[in-house]
This record gives sequence, structure tokens and C-alpha cells, in this order.
Amino acid sequence: MFEYTRDMSTFEKDMYFVAVKVFLVREGKLLILKDNFGDWDLPGGRLKKDEFHNSLTSVIERKMAQEIGTKAKYTIGKPVVFLRHERNEAVPGNPLVRIFAVGYDGTLDDGDIVLSSRHIEMRWVDLMTFKPKEYFTGGWLQGVQEYLDFVRSAL
Repeated sequence: MFEYTRDMSTFEKDMYFVAVKVFLVREGKLLILKDNFGDWDLPGGRLKKDEFHNSLTSVIERKMAQEIGTKAKYTIGKPVVFLRHERNEAVPGNPLVRIFAVGYDGTLDDGDIVLSSRHIEMRWVDLMTFKPKEYFTGGWLQGVQEYLDFVRSAL
């Protein structure tokens, strides 16, 4: 019989923000957004403290409305990539935070993208030729590359 004797208090635990991201595709192109800090990103974002009991679908709906507007009609598929990213927050002291994100497949069905005031640019990049190293860094780069590898291998 196995007996677990390790003292759990000796484990170093880490704190992560939890986020949802959407790989939103239209006609073979992926939507990427540039935020006010000059960083490229995907639509989506962190869960708020009061959203702990909400479905991830409702969080996605809130973030998509905030970031791409309410005129865009889209379909969200299943999770396809899990992402881990580190970044310095743009707050006093610039603390390093870690983000764990669930990346969902998504399709823009109809309507127009209307960027939020938190984004300064958007691009539709070709899934087959896009080079994410030219836009993304860290865990976002790794996650986008994993998504592209998945999509490209399926074709």
C-alpha cells in the first residue's frame, strides 16, 4: 500500500491569473490585436474576481464584446491550446505576473470588428504563412505557434 508522507507545506506554490483567449479565424486568417502597450495579443483576457462561478463561455462573451465589439458574430469551438505567459504589469512597481490561459478555436461568422480603446491595431494574418516570432513573445508566442502547428498539420 502506498503511503504519502511528504509535507505539503514544503511545496512552493505559484499564483496565476486565469484567462481565456480566442483564436478567431475568418477565411483562413487569424485575428491578432495590438494593445496600448505595443504588445500583440489575441482576443480575450482574464477572469474577474466575481466571475469565479461563471462559465468560461460567459467570460469569453464579455471579453469579446469588450475587445472586438458587439457587431461581430462568431462561433466559439473547443479549447485547442493551453498557454502560460509571464509579463510585467503596467502598474506601480511593475510586478511580474503569470497568466494561465485556455485558448479556444473560434470563427468570425459575420459583422465587423470594432476595437476597444485598449487596442490600437488589428491584423488578419494568414494561417499558413504567419510568423508569430515577428509579433509575439514568451508564452503567447509558444501558444500561438502550437495553435498554428495544430492547424497546419490538420490541412
